[in-house]
Order: sequence, then structure tokens, then C-alpha cells
Amino acid sequence: MEPPKDLEQLHEDVKQRLAVAGHRYTDGRRALVTVLASAQRPLTLRDIVSTVPEVPQSSAYRNLEALREGGIVVRISAGGDRAHFELTEALLGHHHHLICVSCGTIEDMRIDGELEAEVDRALTGAAGAAGFTPLRHSLDLYGECSDCGEVA
Repeated sequence: MEPPKDLEQLHEDVKQRLAVAGHRYTDGRRALVTVLASAQRPLTLRDIVSTVPEVPQSSAYRNLEALREGGIVVRISAGGDRAHFELTEALLGHHHHLICVSCGTIEDMRIDGELEAEVDRALTGAAGAAGFTPLRHSLDLYGECSDCGEVA
């Protein structure tokens, strides 16, 4: 996933969203948003804390929760205790995930516009046939990453 082109605009958007949710945009939260915006994939709490050592793990977790409540961050579960965090699609754009069932790594994946539209039509049709009104979709593909899938 590409980082946002205008980091300052991203910070302004986040500040406004947090204010609406009743949260302040503290220096610690700003540091977490910067790390997540710069990442090429969803990050674990350990990844985040190692990148921003000035924010203790307990503070990082509390701040991530406030960012989640403010609609800034989403938590992705890769099973077990393998939670990852990333900025919401409203901030970074629509994408999907490749999730390794062996090591828990999660990578962002985009598909081209024509294929994305075809997937959306198929999912909307299937949902409509079931009497369901879809709002959005996300696809997570589970398998093994190239490191885990290599045969010795």
C-alpha cells in the first residue's frame, strides 16, 4: 500500500475525525498515525512499538483503541493473538489482504479497477439473492507467504 501523498492533510483529517469522536490528537497518536501511514502493510503492536519507542506499549495500545473508536484505525485479526493495525480505507483507499496462516504476516493487495468492479457486482448479486443489502466488501485471502511456502 502506498503511503498518503500529503501526510499533513492526513493529520488534519485525523484530527477532525478524532474531535468528532470526542478524542484529542495527541503527539503519541500523531506518531502512531505517521507509522501506520508510512507502512507498506498492516502492523502488529510489536512492530509499531519498535518503530516508535518513545510510546510505551501500554500507551500505544490505548492510543490505537482511541484511534479505532475515532474511525482512524482498524484491527485485523490473523487468528490467535496475531492482531494487526492499519489506517481505515477511508484514509488509504480500498484494498484487500493476503494473510499467512503460518507466520501471521498480512500484506495489502489491490486488484485492478475492472476486476474490482466485477467482484463487487458478483458479491452484490449474491447478497441480493439472499435478501441482503451490502454496504461494502473486503476480501482476505488466507494461505502461505513466500517465506513459509518455500519447500526445503
